[in-house]
Amino acid sequence: QVQLVQSGGGLVQPGGSLRLSCAASGFTLDRYAIGWFRQAPGKERERVACINWFGSTIYAGSVKGRFTISRDNAKSTMYLQMDSLIPEDTALYYCAAKNGYICSASPREYNYWGQGTQVTVSA
Repeated sequence: QVQLVQSGGGLVQPGGSLRLSCAASGFTLDRYAIGWFRQAPGKERERVACINWFGSTIYAGSVKGRFTISRDNAKSTMYLQMDSLIPEDTALYYCAAKNGYICSASPREYNYWGQGTQVTVSA
């Protein structure tokens, strides 16, 4: 079965850190661009980070310098390290994989999605 399985997330205080993981099952990630998206209540899903096949990364301005996306092709796993978290980062986070080598900001261009994991930043 082809799927992305997420782990990590939870409740953290402002200024804290969390690491999200996303493992591919039934396929390998090495020829996909991969991204992390988030969706807060009442808001559209937005891309927070992406890493293309060549290893180049893109970050949303709101997370640049605080979040780090990475991939381990040998393990078919991607990660999102989130540091200096703020309440505005509270959302449901999704990993996604897109056929082809290049990142896209449009969720519609991604072929596979993780199940989503809640991140809540609160004192």
